[in-house]
Amino acid sequence: MNKSRLEAFSDGVLAIIITIMVLELKTPHGTSLRTLIPLIPVFMSYVLSFIYVGIYWNNHHHMMQLVKKVNGSVLWANLHLLFWLSLFPFATAWMGENHYETWPVVMYGGVMLMASIAYYILVRTLIKLHGQESDVAKAYGKDVKGKISTGIYVFAILSSFISSWIGIFCYILVAAIWFIPDTRVEKTIANE
Repeated sequence: MNKSRLEAFSDGVLAIIITIMVLELKTPHGTSLRTLIPLIPVFMSYVLSFIYVGIYWNNHHHMMQLVKKVNGSVLWANLHLLFWLSLFPFATAWMGENHYETWPVVMYGGVMLMASIAYYILVRTLIKLHGQESDVAKAYGKDVKGKISTGIYVFAILSSFISSWIGIFCYILVAAIWFIPDTRVEKTIANE
């Protein structure tokens, strides 16, 4: 099967996710800058989630550069990833509207954790389809970076019960780790 429809559909879903997230930024009633102050937590949550969606889009795009074909298993694994990413607007809004209280921060981390696991499943499904000697397999190898990120999410979720700010710090840390596109993929593409 050709990969172009999977890429187009994924791009469309991610664009809609960003659109839904920005719609949560409600216009304040009033004209002074003070009316913006209550929106700071919502805006900061939006910024973090926008960065995450950008990271997923960027890495998904890079990964698809290595992919030669897709099958039904890959389509379902990709839909699984998109399902968790589609929950970003809800988790983002709940966390921002409730000023980073414990349960919204835990829920945000849960969505991030599941998206991370879904991405891992997608990568493994692609490796299974293309083989252990494929460019996908060479680029992702043991995926230490992905496993460390998943571990940080688990730590963040558990730590949020002590202080939600520990969880927030961990989510920012993972975003910082992934902000630059995955060099493993870029190196593999360059060596083709």
